[in-house]
Amino acid sequence: MTTNLNPGNALFLANLNSVERRLADANSQISSGKRINVAADAPDQVDTLLQLRANQQHNQQIQANLTLAGTDAQSADNALTGAIALMDRATTLAAQGTDTTLTADTRSSMASEAQSLLEQMVSYSQTQVQGRYIFSGDQAENASYQLDLSATDGSGVDGLTTAGSTRLIEDPSGGTFAASKTAQQIFGPVTQATDASGNPLLDDNGNPVYNPASNNAFAALNGLRVALQNNDMTGIRTAIDNIKQVSTHLNTMQGFYGSLEDRIQDATNSATSINSKLETEISSIQDADIPTASLELTQATTQLEAAMTMQGKMPHSTLFSYL
Repeated sequence: MTTNLNPGNALFLANLNSVERRLADANSQISSGKRINVAADAPDQVDTLLQLRANQQHNQQIQANLTLAGTDAQSADNALTGAIALMDRATTLAAQGTDTTLTADTRSSMASEAQSLLEQMVSYSQTQVQGRYIFSGDQAENASYQLDLSATDGSGVDGLTTAGSTRLIEDPSGGTFAASKTAQQIFGPVTQATDASGNPLLDDNGNPVYNPASNNAFAALNGLRVALQNNDMTGIRTAIDNIKQVSTHLNTMQGFYGSLEDRIQDATNSATSINSKLETEISSIQDADIPTASLELTQATTQLEAAMTMQGKMPHSTLFSYL
């Protein structure tokens, strides 16, 4: 390209542009606090920075998931604490029911409390966190059980879903672990029914028939209710045995959630540590060195002022000056 500038003026403008770029870059770093604001600021480090940011975003999602899982686990733990207390009360109630001095009317009145315990157990199976039924597995929008004292299997409840729980929690190391148990596993274990020969029973549609297991909390409480209502001493003693099995089972389930809470806490601590490390790495690449940028701003400003002053003192003679 042809230019009318003499070599001296062209050099001056080139140097002036260089100083102005340094000045603008220093101003940008100081105002934003970042050394890299656009890819052109450090093209050789952009890929590394983008990968670190992606890693940080993924780690932060893991932290959010762990927080939610921790809330669920704590709520489940609390529900199980309440459920175990119910079974303790049921044990006391059943023991009182075996008192031979009690009348049928007294036991019938005690059956009302047994029903209340059953209703509370159903409520625990319907525990919710943020509108989700935490014991309903993969169908968390629905409760797993509802009270039905006329249920033909003797459990006193209707099962509303048999969905399993496939949700896994990711930890920062890349591993996963189970997030929860289902209401059926905790409160309503069942066993497949068989005939006298041990063959599985099927319903009219060819589906397996299941009966409440001996550690089914609903069936144990309902069994106690029915036995008290019917003044059935044998039934009350059977209920006592079942209640003991339920208590043992619920304590085992609570142990699962206690271990789960510990694992979630360990994973959360690890995620926090990783996030701090990533923030440090990102900062080392992206953040501005403010003292250095300030010095650069001062030096560039001084050089710019000096250059303009010197340029103003340069002679501006032309051919007409000598005519």
